[in-house]
Amino acid sequence: MRCKRCDGPAVIEVRRHNAAFCKDCFVVVARNQVARAIEAFDMFGPEDRILVAVSGGKDSLALWDILLEAGYRADGLYLGLGIGEDSDRSHDLCEAFAAGRGARLVSVDLQRSYGFDIPLAGREGPRSSCAVCGLSKRYVFNAVAHERGYDVVATGHNLDDEAATLLGNTLRWDVEYIGRQSPTLPAGSGLVRKVKPLYRLSELETAAYAFLRGIEYVVEECPLVAGNTQLRHKEAMNAIEARSPGTKARFFLGYLDRGMPIFRTAQDAVQLVACANCAQPTTTAFCAFCRARAQILGERLAPPAEDRQIVAEMADEVLPAEIYAGDAR
Repeated sequence: MRCKRCDGPAVIEVRRHNAAFCKDCFVVVARNQVARAIEAFDMFGPEDRILVAVSGGKDSLALWDILLEAGYRADGLYLGLGIGEDSDRSHDLCEAFAAGRGARLVSVDLQRSYGFDIPLAGREGPRSSCAVCGLSKRYVFNAVAHERGYDVVATGHNLDDEAATLLGNTLRWDVEYIGRQSPTLPAGSGLVRKVKPLYRLSELETAAYAFLRGIEYVVEECPLVAGNTQLRHKEAMNAIEARSPGTKARFFLGYLDRGMPIFRTAQDAVQLVACANCAQPTTTAFCAFCRARAQILGERLAPPAEDRQIVAEMADEVLPAEIYAGDAR
């Protein structure tokens, strides 16, 4: 097997491109794919302050590495979820990565800052552990970026993540969510811009990049992830991809080119207001995070006379994609 770019010995085969690459050429190809994604959606520029949400997994650390090597002003943000040794090891790997590159890592602990962790949320909360975890991440990412003056939050969602999310929304014909799915979510009304520069790279490709770059990352899945619907959609897409390489890319990139403009025209504008408890943007009196936190901790957000009105608002709430978009390591 020979490298498509330099004709040297190849170390990785990318079936969807019908190509193989040596170590150095694959690193270049991966970085070029990210640069192409950044340019296509005007995600950020050299002067922007970027906050990369890192979990200790391959995708987020690979993204941070690519942005640092490209010369961007990229800091990392790690959110401690309180999932025992898994969280401890994840944090250690993020700290080691930052120290090895002279980069800055901002660390936030969910328990210390907000009074609960994800295992407690799974036992006491109104939603599954995964749902509360994703909600907490997006809330904290936006809050920290907004408070510290970052221009953009970058997450490690890859092609597999985006294709699986699109598949799930399409199976439900959830037109609003389909129309909001995008590699870039604009800033506004208290929301920091959110971007997904890895959307052109598959999970296998980000794993290969991390391995070839010598990045140590958490290999094991989160111990609380069993039964996650997103994983079932990924498995379905993997089965199709195995028989027809390139399906994921055709599906998601085709949506971006031809489907997204159509679905977006059908959307109604979402009016955001400040949460009465934390001032972050929401469509109702209290944001989804504050409501979930209150239920987990057994707290009350409003006087009893207002509870019925709040329940009615919760039932009618339209959730911004910035709050409930899919999440990934």
